[in-house]
Amino acid sequence: MSEVSLSEVNVGFQIPLSVQHILEACPKYTVASNWQQLYELATRDAVNGVHEVAYNVPGRGRVLEASVCRVKNGIAANYVESYMRRRDPDCMVIADDLPTDKPRFEDEYGESFDSLRDETFAWLKTQELALFPFIAGAPGIGADALVVAPANAGFFALGLALLQGILDEKALPADFDPKAVIFVAPPFRHTHFKGKQMVVHNRRPGRHELFSYNLYPGPSAKKGIYGVLLALGEREHWLTAHCAAVVVITPYANKLVIMHEGASGGGKSEMLEQVHRQKDGLLLLGTNVQSGERRTLVLPHNCELRAVTDDMALCHPSLGKNDGRLALMDAEQGWFVRVNHITHYGTDPNLEKMTIHPSEPLLFLNIDAHPGGTALIWEHIEDEPGKPCPNPRVVVPRKAVPGVYNGAVSVDICSFGVRCPPNSVEHPTYGIIGLFHVLPPALAWLWRLVAPRGHANPSIVTTEGMSSEGVGSYWPFATGRMVDQANLLLDQIVATPRMKYILCPNQHIGAWETGFMPQWIAREYLARRGGAHFSPEQVTPSRCPLLGFAMKSVVVEGQTIPGILLQVDKQPEVGIAAYDQGARQLTEFFHKELAQFLEADDLNPLGRRIIECCMAGGSVDDYVALLPITVLEEDN
Repeated sequence: MSEVSLSEVNVGFQIPLSVQHILEACPKYTVASNWQQLYELATRDAVNGVHEVAYNVPGRGRVLEASVCRVKNGIAANYVESYMRRRDPDCMVIADDLPTDKPRFEDEYGESFDSLRDETFAWLKTQELALFPFIAGAPGIGADALVVAPANAGFFALGLALLQGILDEKALPADFDPKAVIFVAPPFRHTHFKGKQMVVHNRRPGRHELFSYNLYPGPSAKKGIYGVLLALGEREHWLTAHCAAVVVITPYANKLVIMHEGASGGGKSEMLEQVHRQKDGLLLLGTNVQSGERRTLVLPHNCELRAVTDDMALCHPSLGKNDGRLALMDAEQGWFVRVNHITHYGTDPNLEKMTIHPSEPLLFLNIDAHPGGTALIWEHIEDEPGKPCPNPRVVVPRKAVPGVYNGAVSVDICSFGVRCPPNSVEHPTYGIIGLFHVLPPALAWLWRLVAPRGHANPSIVTTEGMSSEGVGSYWPFATGRMVDQANLLLDQIVATPRMKYILCPNQHIGAWETGFMPQWIAREYLARRGGAHFSPEQVTPSRCPLLGFAMKSVVVEGQTIPGILLQVDKQPEVGIAAYDQGARQLTEFFHKELAQFLEADDLNPLGRRIIECCMAGGSVDDYVALLPITVLEEDN
């Protein structure tokens, strides 16, 4: 680690002129070359074991943002405001004049961003700083990057380094040149944005500047970098998918690769977890919310899981084998794992062991931990008395994950997760999705355009009713135009005809509370049968066409899944009338979200036909006919 004072600026690699001027003026800066140095910085100024991340805010005085302490298994950071413990879904503005559908800074605030940019740089010049280089994405696929942050926010820098990696400045290639720079300036959310978690993207010629006016890693250290990758892919015609991916190995040594997409809270991290068992070893399929009846399943042996990616996947053309399948690899060096479902010891022994006895220190957020103690992922802080924070997190370096898969994989099945509310005659809702549905590719594309955030989303600040995460479920992080991303997604589907698509609910199937069990059962079932290859005899068109094909029967290790969990309209607590009302809710939502794409002159003509099919109330067979890709296969 090198420390430099006054105007001696020599960081060992190229830096933008703006950063050079900041470093020349600031009282002191530290160039970190490994995570250990940031780990030390995170609690450097601790008093009685607690490091306070606080800033002087004009008009308010000293404002405490977070308290940080060192624990036996890493660093634990907790925010003072409950609002800061989850990502605000509407925290992005665009400062430049390049094409975008996102709010522009000038339109929102009535002036150019230039003055605030200058103010931000002026403030950074007054601070002791920490900076380090990293690669957004992967070597050869992504962008050289740099973070400039106040040194007292070492925990934030540590989180970014664990998530995105950190490079030793002494070992950088001679041509390392940061094309993306993150500037971290927390007080400005109070002085300029009424306390909101704002992130400003400024796509300058040859340089993507990202201004993080908050200290929650979600909008900036994670999704901000996601925006950088999406902007790069938009220019080069490739995608960074919002998904988890896993290699599933059956007890019979057969392999299947599943990628699981979805809005925040849609079960991406959970797809990498082993199925949760009851104390007696049984799997709880679901509990009826009205009667309390429980349905269980015996599963003697779990499939082996080799995690590939947790949230962001590079889908670069150079990774493919031209075999009709999508190839991807992890876009990150660490995973931002939500643990709100871990409520007591023994819920997920693998994750608990990994976080209690990690191979290297972890970063815990929103976990009730104390200096010198052990952070336990089921000990969640409370937003208010008796109300646990819904978004406790742990940042886990992927190299610390046992059995993690390194490199690219080719995907067999693409799953999409939806948080569903309970449904009943008394309270009809869109909770009409069965255990899993088989989607024609045209419908799979529509679900990725609409990407419902769904019921009781724990990852983001609460939104009322059904809302959309938008294109690819990554739209909140993209800086450009919706239609461009929609076209890229459709091109990807057309180019990978061997891909199969399914739809999985979580939380509820009709009147049954299920948690994430549907996607776990689907994973175990599909891996055991060698993939999503279904004949017309095995499925039936769903009563709601947007759900594609429903399963007629699912047998796991000789046990039949109850039909009421496959086709929700057969549940007596729901029935046809409540199902149809839920289908109308879903259909109206799709129509509202899809209408905006028809306004774009440059929408892919095939995409236009698919959306028009939806608007006209098309059948499942209509969606099948729109793309010459085999969905169902006749039995030999």
